[in-house]
Amino acid sequence: MSRRIVIVGGGPAGVGAAMAARQQDPDAEVTLLTDEPCEPYEKPPLSKAVLLGKAAPHDAPIAGPGGVAGHGVIVRHHARVAGIDRAGRILTLVGGEALPYDALVLATGAVNRVLPLFPPGQPRVYYLRNLDEALAIRAHLQQAKSLVLIGGGVIGLEVAASAAELGLKTTVIELAPRILSRMCDPETGEAIAARHRAAGVDLRLAAAIAGARPQPDGGISIDFASGHTVTADMAVVGVGAVPDDALACAAGLEVQDGIVVDRHCRTSDPAILAAGDATRFPGPHGPVRLENWRHAQEQGMVAGRNAAGGEAAYDTAPSFWSEQFDLYIQGVGWPVPEQTARIVRTAGPATRITFDLDGDLLRYATGINAQRDIAAARRLIERKIAVDPAALADPAVPLTQLLKPRA
Repeated sequence: MSRRIVIVGGGPAGVGAAMAARQQDPDAEVTLLTDEPCEPYEKPPLSKAVLLGKAAPHDAPIAGPGGVAGHGVIVRHHARVAGIDRAGRILTLVGGEALPYDALVLATGAVNRVLPLFPPGQPRVYYLRNLDEALAIRAHLQQAKSLVLIGGGVIGLEVAASAAELGLKTTVIELAPRILSRMCDPETGEAIAARHRAAGVDLRLAAAIAGARPQPDGGISIDFASGHTVTADMAVVGVGAVPDDALACAAGLEVQDGIVVDRHCRTSDPAILAAGDATRFPGPHGPVRLENWRHAQEQGMVAGRNAAGGEAAYDTAPSFWSEQFDLYIQGVGWPVPEQTARIVRTAGPATRITFDLDGDLLRYATGINAQRDIAAARRLIERKIAVDPAALADPAVPLTQLLKPRA
């Protein structure tokens, strides 16, 4: 009898797991459960091309033109899981259907962090995580003249860039003293902030919100602790996410702000694996949880291979990217709590990359319009190659040249 593998979640982790499981064991029966009605799609365009009306989600299926089914995977849409019987290895769907499994992969992702002042469903208030939310925001953007973003992270800034491109008066409210404070160094953050300001985006930093009030004309006013007020036609909240680990918790798996997994993506139940935004896994500085597309896909592939009998380990340098205006922003590696050196390489007014060193090893790099250098930096980080700080700073020295270990 062929191995039965069930995967819960239609994001990059789930799709990566399904495709990798089929590659590892072509005879396995692999079933992917997604609660959405459509083919699993790429979510990064939701805050950019989809909002601008330049693309639709079905233009970018995660699994390629043939979809997930084209890889020999059974796809079940509108599939919501009610519970897991670990002893019997049976998954029960809402509605009562039972699905037996030999191996189960949880790729349940994350859900929006909700601010009590801006409850979902409040008129003129939006969150962005899926297709329906993106289409609702796009429809309102076409009628609005002004927008306020709560949160100066990736989602907030990408939506701000899209709104500014559409000609809306756009304001970003960020509690921290600078944008992208968890992802990039102050100088890179300021370069990105300057591009937003040049496009007319009003950045309100170190700004604490005291209240929010609907307006008679249908708009929304946001009051600051400082006494100032911003009024807009609509608000989009992007203040991070929390792991969707409720199913794992109900099943009695080990959960600690995410489903706890080992390097092989196994949970506290050896028959259940997990991957993506919902997991907490071993990092170089202790257990960690990440939220980005590449991490989800690559960890999902490890989980899928191991669900199908493999023994792969997840050990990769995480990365992120974001497109804002004409800026392609990237980061790779693990941030160093106290770097021994920070090196900046510039190659023109719109291109820069910052390197964080720990001794003579590169640990983290962030770049703007520096795709080739970021690709080389990834290899330097993963291969743990000692680097010369002077060479890193010199744009005349190709980073690929540093991939040869020094004698």
